Amino acid sequence: MPILVEGAVYSGIWLECGPFEGLVYGSMYNMEVAKANHRIFFEFQKEDGYLPCWIRSGKIGTGQIQMVVPIAKTAFEVYQQTKEAAFLEEAYSSCVRWDDWLKKYRDPRGLNLCELFCEYDTGHDRSNRFYSLCKGSAHECPDNDARICHNVGTLPWLAPDLSATLYGGRVALAAMAREMGRESEAEEWLEKAELTRRAILSHLYDPESSCFYDLDCNNRFVRIVSDTLTRVLCEHVADQPLFEQIFGRHIKNPYGFWTPYPLPSVAVSDPLYDPKPPFNSWCGPSQALTALRAPRWFEHYRKPSELTFMMKMWVKALVASPDFSQEMNPFTGEFSMAKKYSPSMCVMIDYTARLYGIQETGQQLAWNCRLPEQAQASVYEMDVPGGRAVLRRGTESASIAVGGKELYSVKGTCRVITNRNGEIRTVVGTEQNDVQVEVVRLYDHKTAVLSLSPNEEVEVNEGAYV
Repeated sequence: MPILVEGAVYSGIWLECGPFEGLVYGSMYNMEVAKANHRIFFEFQKEDGYLPCWIRSGKIGTGQIQMVVPIAKTAFEVYQQTKEAAFLEEAYSSCVRWDDWLKKYRDPRGLNLCELFCEYDTGHDRSNRFYSLCKGSAHECPDNDARICHNVGTLPWLAPDLSATLYGGRVALAAMAREMGRESEAEEWLEKAELTRRAILSHLYDPESSCFYDLDCNNRFVRIVSDTLTRVLCEHVADQPLFEQIFGRHIKNPYGFWTPYPLPSVAVSDPLYDPKPPFNSWCGPSQALTALRAPRWFEHYRKPSELTFMMKMWVKALVASPDFSQEMNPFTGEFSMAKKYSPSMCVMIDYTARLYGIQETGQQLAWNCRLPEQAQASVYEMDVPGGRAVLRRGTESASIAVGGKELYSVKGTCRVITNRNGEIRTVVGTEQNDVQVEVVRLYDHKTAVLSLSPNEEVEVNEGAYV
């Protein structure tokens, strides 16, 4: 089956990112790739439920768990696009067994959390998150057995990002069960998920610093403000008020993560931030994997304007780079390390659609009415249930067409949300400043004039047109 591999120096596929990368690529080009990037892990799952941390030609990794975006969540999103019942059954069965394994071997304290046994559990290679551990002695679990914890430093740690992945996986399992008509199982998964979410907030969140930290075996925080925080947000553990607090203090902070090219892997004001990191390092550079995951939480928490800024900076840096590389300087945008890297390629195609193209989400279409920099015109096309969707953008306005019919003309930079037939429902402010938008309904030439603030979403009903 066709597999999207990690590329560059990584000759294989990793659990932390392979299924999600397959989903991003498959959603735009080939859903067989999306399915295969999940099924390869299901195929090589151990009898006890363990999912390989990575798979290479002729070799399977067993020395860590290395999970970030829950495979249950991306598998369900694959199903939502394909509606293949057999795939849903396969994914549900495998992910239930994986949750059982995590509960049995990575929650020895019975807190409904997930413990970290080694550095590679989180995929944070060379991260100063593990500064307090003996360097070089706790990369993988002993004997390449992810069930065994190193007897090093203050391990095991209760990990907020691993626990957030556990939480997100359980939410996804609930959605899978409900889709299959197993309502009682769905309720059980939601109850388990809520126990995990509460435990994360109770044990791993520090209100004084508004941050999530590892908790060592002595019940002390391992204090470093790193992208571990963004991984917790990626699974929507925080409610909106808590998110706003974290976002203002850390994410939107230019001395935190809001550098010219967001998001660095360690907050730039943290004492453990490394301005001159080694090869393949999560102690400073802005990583493509973090950028690829960012829309999953920026959009959830209704921050499309900030996401737009981040995406434009990443696209600018990628266009200037001679190849798809892994990590970049958060201040200069200069890439380094690992050419032909699939996550960077996925960032480029995903961000291009989110900035200048069309996205299909459930029963809705999002039309991103923005002209690429230095362009006089652009065209983005894709097939949708209503026919061929076409977004044309010129210097003055954009046009929205579905099934060969031009439906609307839009002046002003914004995101337009329609149903699958192209009928406008809302318009979203995606710029860093206030914008006036003019929507012309072409079949009767009525016009709606809207004033949009950053991140504001305005309903466009019949009364809006004159």
